[in-house]
Amino acid sequence: MHKTLSSDPIPKDLVAASATPLVLSILAKGESYGYAIIARVKELSDGKLEWTDGMLYPILHRLEEQGLIRATWRNAENGRRRRYYSLVAAGKKALATQRAQWDLVSAVLATSWEQAHV
Repeated sequence: MHKTLSSDPIPKDLVAASATPLVLSILAKGESYGYAIIARVKELSDGKLEWTDGMLYPILHRLEEQGLIRATWRNAENGRRRRYYSLVAAGKKALATQRAQWDLVSAVLATSWEQAHV
């Protein structure tokens, strides 16, 4: 029986597969900007997921092109311009769909693991 240690890195394909629903979930709580999204992912994962700008911004651009999020430029409190992202109605619907899909996959895996006594 193989047991994964909490220090084992999460495979890139699993990180990539979870990136879209994770970003949509974060934005469902309210608008945010890139660095804050990266920090929130790190916080939610207790530091086990550390995203980079190079990973996040292509996801944000794709979600914007798909009409799931909206981006607006604004001045931050420190005077710097930031691009803020917010979820739109289509993004909320996509999030609900993805959540149902992840819930199903998670339930199937849990049942499979229980039956395998892992």
